[in-house]
Amino acid sequence: MTHYLFDFDGTLVDSMPTYAGVMLRILQENHIPYPENIIKIITPLGIPGTAEYFIGMGLCKPKEEIIATMITYMVEEYTHRVPAKPHVIEALRQMKARGNGLHVLTASPHDTLDPCLKRLGIFDLFDNVWSCNDFGTTKADPAIYHMAAERIGVSVGEVIFLDDNFNADQTAKKAGMQVYGVYDDSSKEYIEEIKGITDRYIYDFTELL
Repeated sequence: MTHYLFDFDGTLVDSMPTYAGVMLRILQENHIPYPENIIKIITPLGIPGTAEYFIGMGLCKPKEEIIATMITYMVEEYTHRVPAKPHVIEALRQMKARGNGLHVLTASPHDTLDPCLKRLGIFDLFDNVWSCNDFGTTKADPAIYHMAAERIGVSVGEVIFLDDNFNADQTAKKAGMQVYGVYDDSSKEYIEEIKGITDRYIYDFTELL
């Protein structure tokens, strides 16, 4: 059995425009200037980590209030509108039918993650659906990959991790996982960098079949 550990945003679903839009909306509403690469920086941090990062950027609100605003904005989008990326649903069904272990590890909270996967009809294909919150850390921490492998019941090197984000791919690789980079429009300027640190790079999920 091969175990695949999938990112969610930008890997399974075409949500990066939504995720980015929500995060930028919060900064813009509060008149906080931000660098061009802000989305790349915050994506591996998860919502709690991003709230802390925004406070460090000068957003003068309680962390809990920032998180609540983020989730309110995002739940509506994920529950009703965020689509799967091309061929993801068909590929996952075939991979599951072949006896592979399928798992999700994402910075997104269950409030947005679970309703989206259920609406798309793929929630039950996964053996585990994890938010970083379930581990009390982020994908920027190598320990999370070891903890995920332990919960799956295999060594870290037996897991194939798939993510469109350079920082997450780099950290998973350092932790000892096999890593496949995944194409997404939001990270296309980093394709060569991602290819340089991963075991494989895919543009479409049909390449996994």
